[in-house]
Amino acid sequence: MLDLDSISEILREKLDPKRYLHSLGVQKVAVDLAVRYNVSIEKAAIAGLLHDCAKNLNNNELLQLSSKFDILLDNVLRNNIKLLHGPVGAELAKYKFCIEDIDILNAIRFHSTGRENMSPLEKIIFLADYIEPNRDFAGVDQLRSIALSNLDRATLMAFEHTIEYVLKKGDLLHVSTIHARNYLLLDINHKRS
Repeated sequence: MLDLDSISEILREKLDPKRYLHSLGVQKVAVDLAVRYNVSIEKAAIAGLLHDCAKNLNNNELLQLSSKFDILLDNVLRNNIKLLHGPVGAELAKYKFCIEDIDILNAIRFHSTGRENMSPLEKIIFLADYIEPNRDFAGVDQLRSIALSNLDRATLMAFEHTIEYVLKKGDLLHVSTIHARNYLLLDINHKRS
């Protein structure tokens, strides 16, 4: 596995400046949340930094790499190719950055769509991507505050905001996001009773 400084230098060259700054912001928030929720700081730092390592690839590159890495495309991914940056990014993290830790790879893979039964690190990266300091949308400050006290509730709120945003845009909503939201809601309700 490459060290953080090496990863950072490679990303600085590969990503546009705005995306690189975003990645640094996600890394910082991920580390802060990892400390708060007793998750590996090293894993959070690596996953936060690498989560968008495939984001600047164009649609053709994403499709070629998804084929190379045998990533199965459902109808949503075929019609919203930019969502492939998560799964392709996980494969790039494995092969270009020598990341072998499955929790880090899954945090990268599912940071845009989520999935059922997410690990704490997966929730942290999903949430950090949503609330990093460069994000500015109605409700982000409330979400940042809740993230410091209840990881599950904040993640659920981020899913619900994401779903609402995608529906308002009239875009395709990935079924994994719906499943992730429902799973988390059931889990939260189960813990209350």
